[in-house]
Amino acid sequence: MKILVLADVEAKGLWDYFSPDKVKGYDLILSCGDLNPCYLSLIATFTTAPVLYVHGNHDKNYEHHPPEGCICVEDTVYTVKGLRIAGLGGSIRYKPGAFQYTENEMARRVKRLKKVIRREKGVDILLTHSPARNLNDGPDAPHLGFSCFYDILDEYKPAYFIHGHVHLSYNAALPRICSYHSTQVVNGYEKLELEIPTPEVPVLPPWKLFFMGLRRMVLGPR
Repeated sequence: MKILVLADVEAKGLWDYFSPDKVKGYDLILSCGDLNPCYLSLIATFTTAPVLYVHGNHDKNYEHHPPEGCICVEDTVYTVKGLRIAGLGGSIRYKPGAFQYTENEMARRVKRLKKVIRREKGVDILLTHSPARNLNDGPDAPHLGFSCFYDILDEYKPAYFIHGHVHLSYNAALPRICSYHSTQVVNGYEKLELEIPTPEVPVLPPWKLFFMGLRRMVLGPR
């Protein structure tokens, strides 16, 4: 799968000098937050790929002007071509404002999200705005990461942990990509292309598909 990751600042080539061919060929587009909603709406208009996003701590305007044609994956798991993406936006609380959380508040969100991940039998990408604590986060209060993210990383071992928030321009020594055990940790600052294997989706026998459909008709969606 070919994935475009965006975060924190609008890439000039996709904003000031946009052309539709620049967003063709992607299977999935992920936003880690702190982006102009019009920027994401523009991209969604010219691509057939799903555009998924979480909120950054500067995205208060999303409350009244969410990006059109895009899908918010906060506190849920969204599946694209067998790839399961779990979303947790926001930053550590460092002043009054939207999409900021204390460690305890984020830990409660993580606990709820883990129930959804369990139901989906795992997660392939953890998509957040902030990094994890001591995993390429910043030394100042606004850019500290969340320790509770390790609850997902350690238990479910997603193939990728993609975040934003810490601009690579802040520190030239920050890695764009590193590892935490078996998880590839990706800082999605500005614009990054990823090529990852397409998950193998098991083919269900027709009888099982029939009874799954019948269950949904009787019980409704989960």
